[in-house]
Amino acid sequence: MTDWELILTMFGEKATTDITKKDDSCGVSQCMTSANKGGNIAKRVRKDLEENLGESIISNENFLPEDEKKRICRRGA
Repeated sequence: MTDWELILTMFGEKATTDITKKDDSCGVSQCMTSANKGGNIAKRVRKDLEENLGESIISNENFLPEDEKKRICRRGA
């Protein structure tokens, strides 16, 4: 995960948390609405940043080594 991916993930999570508190969201449906709003805010920031940088900030990297990904997949199956 790149620095920008981490920053935008944290940005979306913080936006979602603050929206959930402001709206006093209760239950899955209301929290899902708050999560969508927070995610959309982070998405707009990412798109604007990429437009200004002229390149994608999303990488093909994954912080888990291949053998660790396989172990997790087998455990979840």
